[in-house]
Amino acid sequence: MKKKTLSIKDWAEEDRPREKMLQKGTGSLSDAELIAILISSGNKNETAVELARRILRSVKNNLNALGKLSVKELITDFKGIGEAKAVTICAALELGRRRNEAEPNIRNSIHSSQDAYRLFYPLLRDLPHEELWMILLNRSGKVIENIRISQGGTSETTADLRIILKSAVLHLAAGIILCHNHPSGSTKPSTADDAMTQRVASSAKLLDIRLLDHIIIAENTYYSYADEGRIEN
Repeated sequence: MKKKTLSIKDWAEEDRPREKMLQKGTGSLSDAELIAILISSGNKNETAVELARRILRSVKNNLNALGKLSVKELITDFKGIGEAKAVTICAALELGRRRNEAEPNIRNSIHSSQDAYRLFYPLLRDLPHEELWMILLNRSGKVIENIRISQGGTSETTADLRIILKSAVLHLAAGIILCHNHPSGSTKPSTADDAMTQRVASSAKLLDIRLLDHIIIAENTYYSYADEGRIEN
């Protein structure tokens, strides 16, 4: 006879995710237990925790990869995940991403490629298409504004030089840092990336504005033109 799967209500109270969180704090819960709280229930063969573990295994326990799954993919691939649960998971991951963006110590100033990467990683890490952004800085390296320049396809985006320079002049910026993502996972600059970098650097220089860096983000790493000595000012 097939053994009946216990529901979370049948578990010892200290093992239930909600009760465990109340007694020991959120830090005591595993990723699967946190997701189980979001989805509340499993299916006829799995508890919420077991279902959450299966979802995580499908993305090799990588929360960044989980954040790239769409509502449709969650509904289609996992029995027991309906529209409401899928929306809840996606909403929770988006809140986490926005919390990272809102960290005040990240937005204060930019003094290295790592600072720029930390600023843009939450914005660009999960996008299936390329986006080009820029940071406008004053002479002290303080962030004036972050501006999205363009949105492209899966392999490239375009840079409107007029938008870049106009924004820099209007905000009285002393420096610019460009940043875009590569959904392919490779940080290797393309020929188009090299040409864009050189074009922006040369044009900005005429206005006494420096292109300080161009960052390419892919997965959990990045490429910096400045670190590689490829920015001429």
